[in-house]
Amino acid sequence: MPQTAQALKLGPISWTQSAPPLIMGIINVTPDSFSDGGRHIGRDKALSHAQQLASEGARILDIGGESTRPGAALVGEDEELDRVIPAISAIAEANLGCAISVDTYKARVADKALAAGAHIVNDVWGLQREPDIAKAAADHQAPVIINHWEKERHADSDILDQMKRFFDRSIAIALAAGVKHADIVLDPGIGFAKDVAENIEILARLEQLCVWGYPLLIGTSRKRFIGSLTGREEPRDRVFGTVASNVVALMKGAAIFRVHDVAAHKDALAVAHAISQQQRT
Repeated sequence: MPQTAQALKLGPISWTQSAPPLIMGIINVTPDSFSDGGRHIGRDKALSHAQQLASEGARILDIGGESTRPGAALVGEDEELDRVIPAISAIAEANLGCAISVDTYKARVADKALAAGAHIVNDVWGLQREPDIAKAAADHQAPVIINHWEKERHADSDILDQMKRFFDRSIAIALAAGVKHADIVLDPGIGFAKDVAENIEILARLEQLCVWGYPLLIGTSRKRFIGSLTGREEPRDRVFGTVASNVVALMKGAAIFRVHDVAAHKDALAVAHAISQQQRT
C-alpha cells in the first residue's frame, strides 16, 4: 500500500497516517476565480463562508487573494494583502478550530498572513517563483504546501519524472531555508499547465509520489478536466466528478483534499477511508 508521512502538525490540528483525511475548504477572496469569484470578498463574507465550511467538516481553510485560472490578471502585493489579511484576521479571531492556510506565492504576503493568524503557506509555484517565501514560512515555523506548476515542460518526457525533479528543487529550497521535513506537503498540481490525459495519469499513478514520504494534497475541485470527462460545462455542476477523483486519490494514499464542496466530500471520504483502512489491516 502507499506509504505517507506518519504525522503532520498544522496549527491547531494534526493528522496521522491512520487518521481520516483532512478536508481543506476553499475561500477565494477574489473577483475573478473560475468557480466562485466575487462571492466571498470582504471580511464579513469570508468569515461567513469559513463558518459554513467549518460546520460542514473542513479542518483547513485556504484563503486566496489572487486567481490562478488561465488568463487571470496578476495582483500586486498590496492589493493581495488588502484582500487576504482582513479575512485571515477575522477567521483567526473566530477560533473555528481549523488551521488557516494562505494561498500565495509572494514572500511578503506569506509573512504578513502568518503574522495575522495563518498557520500554513500554500504556494502554487512550489517555492520557486519567490524562494524567500520558504524563509518566511520557516521564520514562523509554518508548514509549506509545495504545488507542482511548470509552464515550460518537455511534452515527450514522463510527467511524474518531471514532477519529481521539480519537487527535488522545491524541497531543497525549503530545507535550506529552515523548513523541517515534517512540515512539507506535496501537491501534484492537478490542472496546472496539464492536459486532461496528464491529469488522469497523475491520479492513476499517485502512489508513486506517496513513496517519497510526504503527505499529498489533491486539488481537483470543479476543474476543467472534470468537466471535459463529464460534459459538465458549469464548474458548479462538477461536484460528483470531483468526488470521484478524490475518492480514487484517497485510495492511492492522498491525505488532504482541497475542495469547494465540503459536505459532499466529508461523507464520501469517510466511506473511502474506512474501506482503505480495512485493506491495510
